[in-house]
Amino acid sequence: MCKVSVIIPNYNHASFLEQRIESVLSQTFTDFEIIILDDCSKDESKSVLEKYRSNPKVSHIVYNETNSGSTFKQWSKGVALAKGEYIWIAESDDWCENKFLDVLVKGMENSEEYVIAFCQSYCIDDTNRILRITKHEKLEESIPGEKFIARKLLIGNTICNASMAIFKKKYFLNASNDLHNYKFAGDWLFWIRMCTHGNVFASGQVLNYYRTHLNNVSNKVYSSGKNFIEELDVLRQIKEEKIVDNNAIQAALLFKYRRFLAEKKSFSNDMVKNITEKFSGFFSTDFSFLQFRLKNRIKSYSKSLLK
Repeated sequence: MCKVSVIIPNYNHASFLEQRIESVLSQTFTDFEIIILDDCSKDESKSVLEKYRSNPKVSHIVYNETNSGSTFKQWSKGVALAKGEYIWIAESDDWCENKFLDVLVKGMENSEEYVIAFCQSYCIDDTNRILRITKHEKLEESIPGEKFIARKLLIGNTICNASMAIFKKKYFLNASNDLHNYKFAGDWLFWIRMCTHGNVFASGQVLNYYRTHLNNVSNKVYSSGKNFIEELDVLRQIKEEKIVDNNAIQAALLFKYRRFLAEKKSFSNDMVKNITEKFSGFFSTDFSFLQFRLKNRIKSYSKSLLK
């Protein structure tokens, strides 16, 4: 047994793997195992991974014969192999400071009520240039799960990268049973569901380095508008599961609708039509959808007057 199971799901990240794995092995907190899952990579990943085959911290190296098509299937496979109380999904092209686990595990151990602990992240590109930094208002904070959903997840996803968080394994199945249906927004739904089981430990320390690529899935999804389709599907799922009240859903819809209006010029006509239909599906009549859109215009106009 161990305290933390570190799951490293990899696909074609041979050039980043050594830095990722070494940053885990160098942790000051040492009660962990490493589970490496390769999703049928076409690059030199296997030659890098096999260097760690005999490392005592590496409990599993598993190669898929065919690509799973879903990072969330890899999450589930890793958790099924995990022996730890806590899970860390350490993405294969990210890395971290050596006190990452020390800070987050100590935070989690402060209360039985914690189900997630997360830190802040540098978002970097392929050349290690810092693009942005996530921030938290306090150096440390305990946040009730319901409050965290309403203030930190529904209006923007504070846990924007899986590598910046650890979570309790025992709630994974309850929160992840249908994540494979999502290509992009499944992690957002996962964190929201996890928060229904307890509270969140937030660290203001920047301990994670999250890499974004020009051609990665996230950037392609955002540039096409597909992110709105999945995000609205997640909101509908949250509504059906009654995780939050209707006022919170309406606030999240309004936030996303305003983003959509700001970005839709870059989307295809068909995508704009599909996204608009997704929004209208939250309303019982065309008139109620019209009221929603007018509410957005009034808010926008009011803000412009204050500038």
